[in-house]
This record gives sequence, C-alpha cells and structure tokens, in this order.
Amino acid sequence: MPEAEWRDLDRAALSRAYDNSAAVADSAARLAEWRARSAAFRARPGHSLDLPYDPGPPYDAGPRNRIDRFGCGRPGAPLLAFIHGGYWQRNAKEGFACLAQGPMALGLDVALIGYTLAPDASLTRIAAEIRSALRTLRAGDAAAGLGRRRLVVSGWSAGGHLAALALDGPEADAGLAISGIFDLAPIRGTTLDEALRLTPGEVETLSPIRRMTRPGAPLVLAYGADELPELRRQSRDYAAARAAADLETRCLALEGADHFSILETLIDPEGALARLAAELAHA
Repeated sequence: MPEAEWRDLDRAALSRAYDNSAAVADSAARLAEWRARSAAFRARPGHSLDLPYDPGPPYDAGPRNRIDRFGCGRPGAPLLAFIHGGYWQRNAKEGFACLAQGPMALGLDVALIGYTLAPDASLTRIAAEIRSALRTLRAGDAAAGLGRRRLVVSGWSAGGHLAALALDGPEADAGLAISGIFDLAPIRGTTLDEALRLTPGEVETLSPIRRMTRPGAPLVLAYGADELPELRRQSRDYAAARAAADLETRCLALEGADHFSILETLIDPEGALARLAAELAHA
C-alpha cells in the first residue's frame, strides 16, 4: 500500500493497514510468553505492586488505576515510566513486567502504569489518567526524599502515543515512544474506533503530531523496520513534524524487528531499546 494514500482506503483496507496482530504470525504466542515471564518476575520479592493513583477530576478511580514499581537497587536511580499497548483497549500492565529487566540492569528504576481501557474510558480520560499517574510518581519521589530525579516516559504502540502526549506536561524529562500512533485521523476510519468512538475534537487535541510538545523534552521514536507501512509512516511523519518545530528528536528503524519482536530489545540489557532508555535516563 502506498504510504501516503491512507485517505483513499475503505474502512476494511484501512483496518488491515493497522492490524499489527494479523501482520505478525507469532504475536499471540509472544504476548503469552511475556505474560508468563512477567508473572514470574512480579512474584519475586522486593517489588511495589498495584500502587493506586487518583485519575483526577472529573473521573473516579477504577481498578486499573494502579502502578507497579521495580527498583534497581541504586539510590537516586533515574526512573523509566512505561505504558503498555493494545490499541487503548487491550492488555494490562501485569503482562509487561518482564520489560523492566533490561532497564533495571542498566541502572534504572521502572514503573509500569495501568490505565482504564476503552470502551470503558474515552481516550480523553485515558490520556488524563497517564498524566495523573506521572504526577503520582513525582509526588511519591518527593515524599520519599528523592527530589526531582530524571524521569523518562516510554510506551509501546498505543502506549507510545500516550508517552508522546505526556511530554506536554512537566513531569517527564525525556520520552521513548516505540512503534506508536501519532495521528489519530486514520484510526478514526478503522474498526478500532468501534471501541474508541473518537470525536473530531479528540483527533485534533490528542494527536501528538497536531500539538507539538514543549521545548526541552527530547524524544526518541523507534519502530521496527519490518512493521506495517502505516506504523512506519506514523513515526517518520511525527519525527519530521517535530524537527520542523525545532524539537529535539531522533527517529530510528530497528532492522529485523516487527511490531512485537522490537520489545525484546528492551528486555535484553544489550538490546537497542534498553540502551536508548539508559541513554535518555542518564543524560
């Protein structure tokens, strides 16, 4: 599919253009493996699991407004806050805990943020929950006497979108958005919108490419060279828009990686994403 012609596709074709699970034959098996590895990792002692956060008005707290924290054991270590993917309507933080292992080995503490899924929450609420979770992390550090340590917000797929949005706020010092969605206009034309029910206003206000983030917060955009064309285009277009706005941005295609296998390079301390997270955290 020519990358610039998504507007010419009908709903079925555009939906296929964003169907990452169908595009990767072993996607279900890989998610199941991460869930198993994550369950074993979460069962180890020393973690702080399911810490509640208030999503803030006008929203009432829900069962998914929880944060898991994993410490690397180094006093004052920088913090990586990670947001899971699933097109804002699938998955849970518990299934991605194993991703903390790579950054922890490189001297980072890690927090995994849970959030309410669509259709139980609008994307407006989901974005607000992430901002509230980051404020909670900052408040927790202050209460523990850690001061303002460096915080990198990261996420994969839908989480990459939410991480990019979070750079608008003062809590994050840098971002690492992995295989993200940065323009919601195509999503509104797919079957994904059956749960999201995006409004025209949300497309405008919640598309990172349509609202450049504040100066001073660097962002690395990473995607798999073997991903669907639309996913590759989303990252490249957003990187170009940020560059045009003089915002510090790096855009990297990881050779041999698809939408799912790319996360193995975060789990592995020697992997490209783990090294990028450490680079941003220790800047």
